[in-house]
Amino acid sequence: MNTFSEGQGAPGRASTAVAVSAFDVARVRGLYPALGDGWIHFDPQAGAQIPGAVSSAVANAFRGFVSNPYGVYAAAAHTRSIVQAARVAVADLVGGKPEGVVLGPSREQLLNSLAESLSARLGLGSEIVLCRLDDDANQSPWLRVADRGGGRVRWVEADIETGEVPAWQFEELAGPSTSVIAVPYASSTIGTVIDVAAAAQAAHRVGALLVVDATSAAPYELLDIERLGADVLLVSANRWGGPQVAAMAFRDPSLFGRLRAVNPDRTLTGPERFELGEHQYAMLAGLIASIDHLAGLDESSVGTRRDRLEHSMFGLRQYQQRLLFYLLNSLASAPQVAIIGRAERRVPTVSFTMPGVPAAKAAKRLADNGVCALSNVPSRYFAGLGVPEYGGAVTVGLAPYSTPYDVDQLVRALASLG
Repeated sequence: MNTFSEGQGAPGRASTAVAVSAFDVARVRGLYPALGDGWIHFDPQAGAQIPGAVSSAVANAFRGFVSNPYGVYAAAAHTRSIVQAARVAVADLVGGKPEGVVLGPSREQLLNSLAESLSARLGLGSEIVLCRLDDDANQSPWLRVADRGGGRVRWVEADIETGEVPAWQFEELAGPSTSVIAVPYASSTIGTVIDVAAAAQAAHRVGALLVVDATSAAPYELLDIERLGADVLLVSANRWGGPQVAAMAFRDPSLFGRLRAVNPDRTLTGPERFELGEHQYAMLAGLIASIDHLAGLDESSVGTRRDRLEHSMFGLRQYQQRLLFYLLNSLASAPQVAIIGRAERRVPTVSFTMPGVPAAKAAKRLADNGVCALSNVPSRYFAGLGVPEYGGAVTVGLAPYSTPYDVDQLVRALASLG
């Protein structure tokens, strides 16, 4: 029988950046009013549950101001302060600079804007390196501009057995014609963490732009755009319990001046050149509150917001890696469950198949037992493995409010299909 204990090991490398931090999952669960519905939520890839502080921040913002930021009156100044505070909060989250943060409604919109701004460089004779493990959101924009301009796309592949991405591929694929390398920080389906530093070394050797979609890693890992060497880093707040808002951080804000603007207003400078339309200002208030929520997951954390993020995320990661270990062992002992991928370095996201049981049927049985899980998530990696032909895959992910009891309920429901 599997047991969950403080002493269990966990896959992945442990950070030593901060002192050991206690993670109180019972206290954290109390911060999420939605958990009162009785459901077990293993679907953070579709949007994590929203903390009470975030929903309150959005509601208070709607009640307190709905103003155009370009006026000279107090409400306009307050709106401008919210936008700036959101840039500062994202900069704290990713270890970047506020003047390098672009805000938008979704990572899809931001990536489309970035691809369009670079489209003149991605024509005939140019190359784009993409990763097979990435989400469609960080593939489609580059595929579209490459197809339109005649650029060539080269693919970084994942190992069939482990789901790991051998780092040597970046050096092999990056060449004089490479303009962009776009990779995920972590897979949203099998959890594999990519060696972004290796991708950065290859990209910078040939003068290419490294674009990293960190959306699937942000709820689990402390991000550091400088350490990673990413030129552009994207996150989406709904993955960690924030509103439907995304951000695109540039490591070097001077890069804005060297890219073609997307906003038609030629008087704009800095990140505003890549922001289309009006912001959803109340959602930005929720974005700030969600990052503060992450920083406060450990109530003993002190210091700047970045300090508190480092402390809280370290404690969260310790807890979730132990819980991931328990989840993997529990699934491995369950009948008819075949886990896809076994990367050593991973975030707590797992996909599995059940031979003879379609993924949609398994997800329905889980739902009938009060467990939320995803099935048949689109994935080029899965398509290459032939997963759709074998009934598809179920995808589950941990969140700050996940517990060993949740894992037990998941496995118990799956066992009823055997």
